[in-house]
Amino acid sequence: MIATEQSLSRATVARYAVGSLGTGGFATLPGLVLVYYLTDSLGVAALVAGVVVTVAKVWDVVIDPVIGARSDRMLAVRGSRRPMMLLGALALPVFFLLTFAVPPGTPTAAAAVWVLLAFVLTATAFSLFQVPYIALPAELASGYDQRTRLLTWRVVVLTFAILLFGAGGPALRSLGGGNTFAGYVLMALVAGVAIGAGMLVSAFVAPRGLPAGASLPRESMIATVRANYAAGMRVLRDSQPFRALLLTFLLQGLATGLMLAGANYVATWVLHSEDAVTFLFVALIGPALIVTPLWGVVARRIGKERGFVIASLVFGLAALSMFALLWAPGAWVYAPVALAGAGYAGMQSLPMAMLPDVISHDARRNGEGRAGTFGGMWTAGETTGMALGATALSIVLALSGYVSRSAAVAEAGASQPSSAVAGIVLTFSLVPAIIIAISLVPLARYRLRKGDIDGVV
Repeated sequence: MIATEQSLSRATVARYAVGSLGTGGFATLPGLVLVYYLTDSLGVAALVAGVVVTVAKVWDVVIDPVIGARSDRMLAVRGSRRPMMLLGALALPVFFLLTFAVPPGTPTAAAAVWVLLAFVLTATAFSLFQVPYIALPAELASGYDQRTRLLTWRVVVLTFAILLFGAGGPALRSLGGGNTFAGYVLMALVAGVAIGAGMLVSAFVAPRGLPAGASLPRESMIATVRANYAAGMRVLRDSQPFRALLLTFLLQGLATGLMLAGANYVATWVLHSEDAVTFLFVALIGPALIVTPLWGVVARRIGKERGFVIASLVFGLAALSMFALLWAPGAWVYAPVALAGAGYAGMQSLPMAMLPDVISHDARRNGEGRAGTFGGMWTAGETTGMALGATALSIVLALSGYVSRSAAVAEAGASQPSSAVAGIVLTFSLVPAIIIAISLVPLARYRLRKGDIDGVV
């Protein structure tokens, strides 16, 4: 179902945007602290920590297209995606708390398995909300500019959420006792409730329509999975703009995921203060909060795709400049981090505003009813990028000789070889800059323009 031409109310914009409090929080906090929690609190080896996060994210990638297709079927039969979103919003806080509640003294192997299982359940709950949530803009708003407005305010909240959870999460951890069981439990409890609350409010923006007696057809799980993946492959085959946009976003998710996972390590071993991660996020997101609406203005004047290129270049150049941390670590790093934040705001808001255009373009060419499938494939691509970022970081840490430590050892003090510190800097600067440059290649193949969209809606 694609939205018909109508005025987009402020209430709809606001309720939809609030959902990004949840999506931004979940995208930020685990990516920032989970690998660090495993290596520097539970004593899990860097490679094993990378495997734990990657397996959980691979599971996310596996189920996202299934959830997307099921969301489309639920919309067709019941007239609403809301039940699936509500289930995810209610379940996530419980599993999120469990992820960071490994009892002290748990053997390392058991701790790794605990985190893996709990985080898989958390990711599943998140996908139940996120996939339908991404599909909603094509149903809530019509037209190129209306979707830009809807998605711009969503990204304003998303940017605020990244600041809130990226800076506030580590602050809560410090308040609860730092890199300890109590510190992580306090962080996970408060953050999990806040994430779930944002998702719960936004779930009610989905149309309610529930025809009496409607129910989803029963099918075997194997048949369902096969059909869902076939649907995902069809949207990739049928929509060249979607392929180009998805690959760009995946690569940029890899770059930002790498930097996000590395931020705690930069704070601890390069800037020599665990609390510096809070200042890094303030420097990153503070400017982004101001700049995000400006990217909407840029999109209206020169087009979303051109603005996306500019935002990517700004981010990539800022990341590249931080390579100098290798020789001169210091507070100067907050300046390029702020510049990267300005670019990051556009890298989030513009592709998210382009995705509904892709969906409406496909609906005109190939028929309606595939928005959830697009959402599932998009979420799978984003998740893949972020997962590979954490994987790449863990590989670099292992190869560079990073020494894992338990919370008790951390409190007693520890050090890292110079090779490990160099590896941390590389994953925060040069490597992300190269990935951003590569992402511009598929972006150049994105050919939809304003005239293509407004001419088919």
